[in-house]
Amino acid sequence: MVKRFSLFTLFLLALVAAVPSFAQDAAVDYENVDPTGQTVVFWHQHTGARAESLDAIVADFNATNEWKITVEATNQGNYDDIYQKMTSVIASGGQGMPNLVVAYQNQSATYQLTNSLIDMNALVDSTKWGLTKEDQVDFFPGFFNADVFPTFGGQRLGFPPNRSMEMMYYNADWLKELKAAGAITFDGAPQTPEQFKEAACAAVKNPFSKTKGDKANSIGYELSTDASRFASWTFAHGSDIFNATKNEYTLNTDGAVAALTFIQSLYKDGCARTVTENFGDQTNFGAGTTLFTVGSSSGITFYEKAVADGAAFDFSVDAIPHTTKDPVQNLYGASVSIPKTTPEQELAAWLFVKFYTNAVNQSKWATASNYFPVRASSADSPEVKDELATNSVYKAAFDLLPFGQPEPSVPGYDAVRTEMQNAMVAIADGADVKETLDALNVTANDILASQ
Repeated sequence: MVKRFSLFTLFLLALVAAVPSFAQDAAVDYENVDPTGQTVVFWHQHTGARAESLDAIVADFNATNEWKITVEATNQGNYDDIYQKMTSVIASGGQGMPNLVVAYQNQSATYQLTNSLIDMNALVDSTKWGLTKEDQVDFFPGFFNADVFPTFGGQRLGFPPNRSMEMMYYNADWLKELKAAGAITFDGAPQTPEQFKEAACAAVKNPFSKTKGDKANSIGYELSTDASRFASWTFAHGSDIFNATKNEYTLNTDGAVAALTFIQSLYKDGCARTVTENFGDQTNFGAGTTLFTVGSSSGITFYEKAVADGAAFDFSVDAIPHTTKDPVQNLYGASVSIPKTTPEQELAAWLFVKFYTNAVNQSKWATASNYFPVRASSADSPEVKDELATNSVYKAAFDLLPFGQPEPSVPGYDAVRTEMQNAMVAIADGADVKETLDALNVTANDILASQ
């Protein structure tokens, strides 16, 4: 694999080198700031029922907040679209900066290379505007601390409204048919990569009886060549993709090589193929032509619809098949960050964030969105308890939360993700796994060093 940088990587590196930081001369004394009458422009990625639920929360805040703050929440495309728009705004000197923006941790870290976000610690801990100690400890510690960056002196660059996890989606009825036919040797969902491959390959020769698609198109696994899939399969093979102690990528460890060799073997044996259109794996899963997919737990409602509109079978989720004693699940989720604008707008944005993440709204948001709640009291709310009692798929995902592990939250990871995706494509096409991952690791650490 020839070492190269994507066009967006080059743009990012040029941005960091060229843009002066938005330095704020001194810490803002928010205790004496008046947010009355401010408008908060909120960039998010939500669509469909999630957008409707968020709009309802926004409308409630706009109608009831005592400061007459108005939040304008608008969809700005997907995460990548928002990231590119933010970097463009930063490159232009801040013209058109939103007041609140959805951002993964690595994205907020990249924005902060130019000092473009506020440190939210002052607001979270504010005597007048912040969260009480009781409220703070109500957040699950891993979620609450995920946006605090030691590399930026402990600054809090975001705040969590939700989290989700990479899951294996599986057609339970099809697996039962395979076992009954003697095509596989185990019951239930596969727990190891070997069982996963056994079933994936068996599915090609034993199409699902209820399929609504072309039986000749039956496949065991459809892979989305995404960096989160790279991370998930690597975690499941006992390795990490980043060494936080040494502050370096580890994309060519034995576990990574084993994971990508496993993926390549599925392709070589005709048991897997690449997703060719957005959510094509989800559609084919629902039609009963794809046995396994791997994706976010937040997609459960979309899978429910795909299955209901398709072959109407029993399905569920489980851990990524793993070589480790316990599962190691890729746990992630975008937070919301507050860009530097004016103290009044920054405080107004925080007051909405505080409202958005209160226990009552968290219960509403979790059940409407199928994200995991970030507060313990919300997880114990009647709404969430009812969801866990009535939705076995959501409960199966929820029960795996203790095994969560995050992806890197370092500047430039978006650019590295593109390189990881390119490497996966090359490996699926037959490239030498070790050579490809060695080159990828060099490229990723070059990107990190440039930050």
